Amino acid sequence: MRKFLVVLDDSRECLNAMRFAAMRAANTGGGVQILSVIPPDEFNHWIGVGDIMREESRERIHAHFEVFAKWMRDRQGIDPELVIREGEPVPEIMAQVKEDPEIGVLVLGAGSDKKGPGPLVTQLSRNAGDLPIPLTIVPGNLSKEQLEAIT
Repeated sequence: MRKFLVVLDDSRECLNAMRFAAMRAANTGGGVQILSVIPPDEFNHWIGVGDIMREESRERIHAHFEVFAKWMRDRQGIDPELVIREGEPVPEIMAQVKEDPEIGVLVLGAGSDKKGPGPLVTQLSRNAGDLPIPLTIVPGNLSKEQLEAIT
């Protein structure tokens, strides 16, 4: 089964990437893998404090994941898989793509404000020629209806 890998983060554009991945998976018989990366700088504290913060990050990720997963199950008939990695986002995304041969497409949401498309889109699109799979960038300002029309 081909999986659409989508990154779960705190960005607004993440929502359209999730929707796009779920709709494409539902329409093509694929699956969705949701990746969340915990940056290492969140745990530069004493060991005990770092462990507590790491666990709190994981709990927050699981809560966000469940919101998206429920929508995917209820609306698209897709049961997504959650993967949590720790490290720098771009290397961890690349590692996940290389480690899971079922991943067929990387889906990222692009920001639509004056700051640009976002750091992941900027960094990964620069290196798109080295990716072993296609990169789909979903504009953050597309409506639900527009997403439905293109998926």
